[in-house]
Amino acid sequence: MESIPQPTDGAVSGPARSESYRELTARAVVLGVIQGVILNVAFVYAALKLGFSIGGSTVASIMGYALLRGVFRNGTMVENNINQTIASGINTAGTGVVFTVPALFMLDAAWRADGGAGLEFQVLPLVIAGVAGAVLGVVAIIPLRKQMVELDRLRFPSGVATATIIRAGSTGMEKAKLLAAGFAISALWKLVMVSGWLETPGLIEKYGAGIAEEELLFGFGIIPAYWAPAVYLSLMNMAAGMLAGRSGLPFLLGGLISWWLISPTAVASGWIPADLAVDETAGFIYSKMLRPLGIGVLIGGALMGVVTSFPAIKGAIGSLASATKTAGSGKVVGSDEMKLPVLIGGSVLAMVLFFVASMMTPGVTVAGASLSAIVGTLWLGLAALIVAQATGLTDISPMSGMALISVTLMMFLLNKNIAASMVVGVAVCVAIGQGADMMQDLKTGFLIGARPVKQQLVQFATTWAGPIISLAVIYILWHGGPNGQNGFGEGTALPAPQGGALMGIIDAVNTGNVPIDKYVMGGLAGATLGAAPMSGLGVLVGLAMYLPFSITLGYGLGCLLQMAIQRVKGVAFCEHKLVPFAAGLIVGEALMGIAHAGFSILRAA
Repeated sequence: MESIPQPTDGAVSGPARSESYRELTARAVVLGVIQGVILNVAFVYAALKLGFSIGGSTVASIMGYALLRGVFRNGTMVENNINQTIASGINTAGTGVVFTVPALFMLDAAWRADGGAGLEFQVLPLVIAGVAGAVLGVVAIIPLRKQMVELDRLRFPSGVATATIIRAGSTGMEKAKLLAAGFAISALWKLVMVSGWLETPGLIEKYGAGIAEEELLFGFGIIPAYWAPAVYLSLMNMAAGMLAGRSGLPFLLGGLISWWLISPTAVASGWIPADLAVDETAGFIYSKMLRPLGIGVLIGGALMGVVTSFPAIKGAIGSLASATKTAGSGKVVGSDEMKLPVLIGGSVLAMVLFFVASMMTPGVTVAGASLSAIVGTLWLGLAALIVAQATGLTDISPMSGMALISVTLMMFLLNKNIAASMVVGVAVCVAIGQGADMMQDLKTGFLIGARPVKQQLVQFATTWAGPIISLAVIYILWHGGPNGQNGFGEGTALPAPQGGALMGIIDAVNTGNVPIDKYVMGGLAGATLGAAPMSGLGVLVGLAMYLPFSITLGYGLGCLLQMAIQRVKGVAFCEHKLVPFAAGLIVGEALMGIAHAGFSILRAA
């Protein structure tokens, strides 16, 4: 159990004794906003590739130390905490958007490709829904801070890890240098790859091995194409595996089972059409077998994650009841919290935004918008409470399951209006992320002696920008694909697996064309895996089956590399040196990828 930090008294010891102990400063806010925008952009790109997001508090804390202590020389821990609170708040909204909105873009493109009219939707209602979710996610969590953090003492592992980094002392500057080195290496490597300088079509044609479309092909004409003999040459992909280490091995295992067991078994057993050409076999197996099975496993695992989180409902309701008793006079939520009228006002504002976003969506009546606002707000608040409790206990956020439940529920309530249902899905996903992130940040603040009200204030003031930035990035990537093609989705370097899974469910519910056998088989397997002691196992395996094996294999190699380094150099080396370097690799490649997509749009214009 962590010790209760001593409250700050407005001064610090040593040379800065006469100076006020800086916390909420202009430079901390500006630094947090800048980092939040950069991380949001980078991790939206990463989530489109890998299917899961990566927290930004670590990166923000390291860079905050480098600037506040290394450059300004007089930065404080609580000032850095404000910086990382803002940065992670803006960044986290990207996860809620990238798990949902890509489904609309891909559905529209797919239906148009089939000769249909496409899907009618507007971006502005999604922006408003995202802002409403960001506000309500914070509002729903603030009343529970004292109970969850100070009284229940929930773990919130990421919050504890961030507090450890903020207290890093002299190692903070070394971590910043490693992060910068990783950034530079990865950005340069991505530039080389997108330039095509390493492409070797002649070698591939002659020897069956070489580099094409940022993949290293190693079949040599011996390994059949349905074994997927390729690895994606992405340092970001490998770095994500390096951050995961042993816990990421189920992801690799899911890919190995898919392409080195199911695929060759399907060919050997004659489960594919006999008239298929050899080079068409892998595509058929992926689209007709592995992809729907992966969606089923992903959904089953995600929903089982929600089921296993049900005990958190009791805990959340109990915490809310306890928080009400400990709120004091009723004018404040806690001893140093935002005032209750502000929270009520935020809730009302979020509900109004919800209603407006629904009304702006084609085909929604006033009654439908009212239903969407009321049901959506209630479900959104409950989901945020559940996920905050689950995150505090396990550090796992069942966001996929909540999004699937939300969109499916609203499709039935709103007469299969896909765009209107997605408004709710976006708001719920953003709110879940914001609620969990806010409580993680408040845990960090508690451990280093920060004032909760200041963290809450800056989160309120800045978090709304996150959904807007994320939607802009998705738009740029969609329209910035090579040769004017779509920039993400099936068959691209950014497969957007979470959005693809949601797209599959929406399309199936809308058309009635459901591969029931594969969904059911996958769902049962995913639910079984999701009930295993290892949190998130079903989701990891489902994503691996859905993703191209070249991405899964690169990620798995990163996991194995981290395990080897840890065996030789130890745990401390990985935590203090490998983690910041790998984080730099992720951000560098992602930002270069975004820049390349933007350049492609400008060049085509």
